[in-house]
Amino acid sequence: MAVARGGKSVYGACLGILMLQSQFPRIPGDMGNALTWPFPVRYKVVRGASPDRVVRRRAEGLLPDFIDAARELVADGADGITTNCGFLSLFQRELADAVGVPVATSALMQIPMIEGMLPAGRRVGVLTISAATLTADHLAAAGVAPDIPLVGTDTGREFTRVILGDELELDVDRAREDVVEAGRRLVADRADLGAIVLECTNMVPYAADVRAETGLPVFSVETFVTWFQAALMPRRFDRLAGAMRP
Repeated sequence: MAVARGGKSVYGACLGILMLQSQFPRIPGDMGNALTWPFPVRYKVVRGASPDRVVRRRAEGLLPDFIDAARELVADGADGITTNCGFLSLFQRELADAVGVPVATSALMQIPMIEGMLPAGRRVGVLTISAATLTADHLAAAGVAPDIPLVGTDTGREFTRVILGDELELDVDRAREDVVEAGRRLVADRADLGAIVLECTNMVPYAADVRAETGLPVFSVETFVTWFQAALMPRRFDRLAGAMRP
């Protein structure tokens, strides 16, 4: 059987990930660690897109660079594009319009769907790396109401400082404490919460800890991208069904 793809060279990696330019450690579970994913992914670093510039300065001036990088991934064969920062919800519409394939910029985009799954009277809460700069604009771009319960790791000792400061070393235990403590504060005196969404893609390694601490389902970029990729490359069952015929 002859196989061709118009000169494209992705070969199994249908998902393209736009990466910030950073040097902090990407531990297993982090979106930028390829071992996190049970399927092939293709990375593209957007030069000049530092964590500080994207999170604290609204990715100012970087939209053309993200569009160019996304188009390169599509030219290489990516059938869908995502990013490794939830704050890039600001670019959702522009990226989707520019690249011609589905785009999923932020874990925050799951929130409307999750809200539809919860019992009446229950809400979604958000954990973010920077509550001080996650604005109503970021939320609106992901289809989220501005009054959503939200807590940041800004006041912690390790997680926000290392990631946004782009430091070379990360104390994983202290980072975990920061994220779990933020989860604890999010649910305190809020009996109406029914689920938590992790805005930050670097929080995935601690999702199980947040779940254990709060008792609530925890959604993240891992849950979002796994769902997204499953649509880009659905599993085949026809051969299995044929094997089961008498």
